[in-house]
Amino acid sequence: MPEVELAPEKFVGDTHPCFFIAEVGQNHQGSLEIAKKLIDAAHEAGANCVKFQKTSLSDKFTKSALERPYDSEHSWGNTYGEHKLYLEFSLDDFIELKSYAEKRNLLFTASAKDIPSLDFLVDLDVPFIKIGSGDSDDFLLLEKASKCGKPLIISTGMQNMNTVRQVYNTVKSHHDGFVLLHCVSSYPTDPVDVNLRVIQQYKKEFQDIVVGYSGHELGTIISVAAVTLGAKVIERHITLDKNQKGSDHLCSLLPQEFKQMVTDIRTIESALGSRNKEFLPCERKCFEKLGKSIVAAKDLLPGDIISKNDVCMKVSVPNGIPAKDLNSVLESEITETVHYDQPILKNHLKI
Repeated sequence: MPEVELAPEKFVGDTHPCFFIAEVGQNHQGSLEIAKKLIDAAHEAGANCVKFQKTSLSDKFTKSALERPYDSEHSWGNTYGEHKLYLEFSLDDFIELKSYAEKRNLLFTASAKDIPSLDFLVDLDVPFIKIGSGDSDDFLLLEKASKCGKPLIISTGMQNMNTVRQVYNTVKSHHDGFVLLHCVSSYPTDPVDVNLRVIQQYKKEFQDIVVGYSGHELGTIISVAAVTLGAKVIERHITLDKNQKGSDHLCSLLPQEFKQMVTDIRTIESALGSRNKEFLPCERKCFEKLGKSIVAAKDLLPGDIISKNDVCMKVSVPNGIPAKDLNSVLESEITETVHYDQPILKNHLKI
């Protein structure tokens, strides 16, 4: 069974509980105070990790992309560059937030949007590196990330299967410690576009790595369903207010929604249980009350050889030989009289 050690003694994989990433992203509105409130909310909601984003703007974007006017209702500046700069935290900010998260027993990491940001996060000594969907086909970034000595979690939105195979092969050539997340980069994602069966395809084709799901849909039901298909990592955005400025808030989960998702998935994990179908101890009481027994369909006398015409199946008191054991009873010899409508017991048969 594949597994990845994301941090010392923190494993993800088929034999481990689902791992929850609370994606703060840029929902902090550029405020350390809000960022800390979101970390607190993630902790209370049962997340295992909080994730931010790190970008070196001039390495992620061209000059023209940064200088283009950005007059969206979600903008924090007149240009896209001003907007993105407003939402960037400094090294000191990251150090403070990492310490704050760790005191709450949360792993702290961020998405590396470019190579300098990857170096930044490696120097910060985050436990693992996230590569977001928009950067998962940056094979220069992926190759360096694969050599940095850190586990990787890679989202695969905006990519087709051939590109995902190339992502897998690029990282696999350097190490096994990575996770692929099925993802659709639409905010919010319409359920008809989610295509959760991709998770099954990933698990079939990439059997030696861990597979998860990063969701941007409204609500939690699809993320819960992803776990039933084999997702072992669930990443969802978290927010304090879905009406705040910022394009991610609408598809984010409020703290109480995130907590309910965690609770529901833990219930689903428990319910998935074993592949073995067995008669369970918890069913004994119901079986004793309603389980059918083999009953005489007519008076049976010593020396009679039982045929299907001699018996029927009924709930009886006391319980007789269980109905499922019919084949072991047929052709058996009766040793003492069993009257009509009475259960057949083992001591009624010649063994």
